[in-house]
Amino acid sequence: MKKIYIAGCGGMLGKAFYDNFLKAYELKCTDIDLNEEWLHFLDFRNYNDYANQVNEFNPDYLFHMGAFTDLEYCENNIEQTYLTNTLSVEHAVSIANKKNIPLVYISTAGIFDGKKDIYNDWDIPNPLGHYAKSKYYAEKYVENNSLKYLIFRAGWMMGGGPKKDKKFVNKIMHQLKNQCKELNIVDDKFGTPTYTCDFANNVKIVLESEYWGLYNLTCNGSTSRYEVACEILNLLNLNNKIKINKVSSDFYKSVYFAKRPYSERLVNMKLKLRSLDKMRDWKVCLKEYLEESFSNFL
Repeated sequence: MKKIYIAGCGGMLGKAFYDNFLKAYELKCTDIDLNEEWLHFLDFRNYNDYANQVNEFNPDYLFHMGAFTDLEYCENNIEQTYLTNTLSVEHAVSIANKKNIPLVYISTAGIFDGKKDIYNDWDIPNPLGHYAKSKYYAEKYVENNSLKYLIFRAGWMMGGGPKKDKKFVNKIMHQLKNQCKELNIVDDKFGTPTYTCDFANNVKIVLESEYWGLYNLTCNGSTSRYEVACEILNLLNLNNKIKINKVSSDFYKSVYFAKRPYSERLVNMKLKLRSLDKMRDWKVCLKEYLEESFSNFL
């Protein structure tokens, strides 16, 4: 059984990777936040601790997943953002290269500036804020310095349930749980939802195919924040009970002040060309996610 060391595995995506890879691989999963019994402590910003743990476990693959993903936090904590999101990835590259093992790094659709409607794997990023820049600089470092690597660009993440999901779907569900009768949803931001379970499964497929390189990896079908909210109400049969108001991003500019691209829509062109795109439509995934993680939530 081959071994995978996963750094930064305590979040919504980490749980999906743990569940998906556990039966076929021996795992060591680490994080700074020990919120699961299967997690071991690691602050991957400390190079020596990171290297020592990986060397001791002696894995066949190194997955680097953790990052600060709150855009406003990143704007207010610039040094910590680059230390966590960029320099720690340079640690991972060095460690993987010294062991001559492949590195898997998770990037983001947020590295694009949104001037195009849809982005394929070969489009040139132009990050806007410090979160996007920190992720893009890390992505470029992996590309330019790793001996063998996989980079996956994820879209609007959904998954992990009420405990781990810090993204849009869970925020909407909490408003509904709090008996909110009216939702104000932006209609000027577009992207591609990405279900963590599908994402982890497709990473496993690409890893085992050994087609190394950089890939867009999102669910099929692009959408808007407004359409996602409408679909949530439709699936929950709340269309006639909850009012949705279309608002612009300026409505929330005091809270969400970090720059965000107009469009973060990705297409999995390279995966499709290699017949490796196993991602489902985002509406199918959203339905499954709500049924499996929020059935008793409201």
